[in-house]
Amino acid sequence: MKKRIHFGFVLVYSLVSYLCSCSAFYLPGLAPVSFCEDGKGVEDCQKVIQLFVNRLDSVESVLPYEYDVFDFCKDAKERRPSENLGQVLFGERIESSPYKFNFKQDVKCKAVCTKTYTKGKQEDITKLDFLKMGMQLNYQHHWIIDNMPVTWCYDVEDGQKYCNPGFPIGCLVTTDGRAKDACVINSEFNKKNTFYVFNHVDIRITYHSGTTEGWKGARLVAATLEPKSIKQTDEKNPNCEGGSPMEVPGLFDSDVSVVYTYSVTFEENNSIKWASRWDYILVSMPHTNIQWFSIMNSLVIVLFLSGMVAMIMLRTLHKDIARYNQVDQGDLIKIPLAKEKSSLLYEDAQEESGWKQVHGDVFRPPRKGMLLSVFLGQGTQIFIMTFITLFLACLGFLSPANRGALMTCSVVLWVLLGTPAGYVSARLYKTFGGEKWKTNVLLTALLCPGIVFADFFLMNLILWVEGSSAAIPFGTLVAILALWFGISVPLTFIGAYFGFKKPAIEQPVRTNQIPRQIPEQSFFTKPIPGIVMGGILPFGCIFIQLFFILNSIWSHQMYYMFGFLFLVFIILLITCSEATILLCYFHLCAEDYHWWWRSFLTSGFTAVYLFIYAVHYFFSKLQIIGAASTILYFGYTMIMVLIFFLFTGTIGFFACFWFVNKIYSVVKVD
Repeated sequence: MKKRIHFGFVLVYSLVSYLCSCSAFYLPGLAPVSFCEDGKGVEDCQKVIQLFVNRLDSVESVLPYEYDVFDFCKDAKERRPSENLGQVLFGERIESSPYKFNFKQDVKCKAVCTKTYTKGKQEDITKLDFLKMGMQLNYQHHWIIDNMPVTWCYDVEDGQKYCNPGFPIGCLVTTDGRAKDACVINSEFNKKNTFYVFNHVDIRITYHSGTTEGWKGARLVAATLEPKSIKQTDEKNPNCEGGSPMEVPGLFDSDVSVVYTYSVTFEENNSIKWASRWDYILVSMPHTNIQWFSIMNSLVIVLFLSGMVAMIMLRTLHKDIARYNQVDQGDLIKIPLAKEKSSLLYEDAQEESGWKQVHGDVFRPPRKGMLLSVFLGQGTQIFIMTFITLFLACLGFLSPANRGALMTCSVVLWVLLGTPAGYVSARLYKTFGGEKWKTNVLLTALLCPGIVFADFFLMNLILWVEGSSAAIPFGTLVAILALWFGISVPLTFIGAYFGFKKPAIEQPVRTNQIPRQIPEQSFFTKPIPGIVMGGILPFGCIFIQLFFILNSIWSHQMYYMFGFLFLVFIILLITCSEATILLCYFHLCAEDYHWWWRSFLTSGFTAVYLFIYAVHYFFSKLQIIGAASTILYFGYTMIMVLIFFLFTGTIGFFACFWFVNKIYSVVKVD
């Protein structure tokens, strides 16, 4: 028994340590690093600036690769900062590099290393082919100084400047003489079927001096670079002023030597504060400024439509309920005098609006109630997780500067929210009259997470086969499974225990023993047209934000508008709720009482529009090529669609559940 307790303690401690691990990468805003020229005289002041490198990625491929795979210069004493769970899941692989600078010491054209590729040597052929593949697919470096991306800033249209948190490893001039991607920056890149590697970088580091504010040392506020291609003839005496570009011919018919060099300059700028050093990167992200007006316009339209729907529903329902109650009171008075006349009046009123006629069947348990309760339990878990994550992001805890924090927070919250999932699923399943409580709990804990994990595992196998850095290590997969089965599943059982102990939710009206026959429905009140129409309005309020989110995932742009995303989240709740309630009311008026599944699917159908938009985004916005990248894109998209389906479906169901309970509790039923 003691061994079991000790093993459990070690497991929990290891998981917590794994999630919270951090070393050189502090939380931005909490621990700024000071730099000095001599590194002495000031407490915790550093002299050497270490440049870290991250994985390389491309907009033309979903497969990221580690820095070392491309045979760049390596650090003699390579070390990796500890990465949190979110960074590992996102495929970030940060490691040290041989680029090290002394603070305020400018360097001009210093050689880092030389890579030589010998003709006929198979190992060198493989390395050079992989490097050329990276240039052909426009793979991007991602360098980090003081936990801040080293950006490549250049002018774009309308006189604006765009700062890219990455820069290409090289470029290609195709066989027809057309320059591709980064090759357009230099007119000398003009030889057909030739690769040009960017083997030199001019780095500029901007710092904020503390002497102007009463503290000693300096803090880095910006780091930019300009990549260049320069052919060196003498490694010991490199010349970085002009010269011919570093060519790598398409046909490996001679030896190739690539000398990697750099220059660094320091610049003081006391107008930029350390706390706002990310602003120049985020503000220059493309399309953010011009999209603000359209986003606000879209939200105003959605709010207006939602208000109109709510007003119509309240006015119509108020008249219906008043008429029904008035008819009931009139029947009680007129029964001794003119029973037949009052009966005709009652029937005419019921025929005018028929939602009261199905009061004896509206709370009849749905078919497949087990599956519906499981979906609702998982949807509740996702809803609470999303709300808390977005709220913390609005407060600034999950900003892009805090690498991997968003994913880590989401995973940890999902694990800890197993209790409400089990409780909601068990309580609703008991309300539906279900008795197989063990099956219900197991499905709640395993069904949807199992589908997501299976999809994720298959995508990870593809990444592993392709040698991508995004492949999750085996230890991380074991940690995820331990979090799932060691914490989430037991918490789900605890929630289900309390859910089954509670009595079933009491309905405001009794259910008849014999089901009522549903009359012939018009086209618009049939299930499928109603469900298809139900997802249009919710999708209309998110598709612009969805564009930015997909850009951040697949086009490697930073997403930081969490405050606005939280507002869109609230609008999505309102829109899903009101659209579902409106369609539910129309179906009940048509005497169709099968609303349980329909309410879930009506708002859940928004996920189908999300998938259609993702397909459109893939073919119209992305330049992804290759079967592996295509499979990975749609594999991860299916995970997003499933999560969004459960999330929106749960919102619509509970809104409709509240609505139906409310209207049948205030109207008088004989």
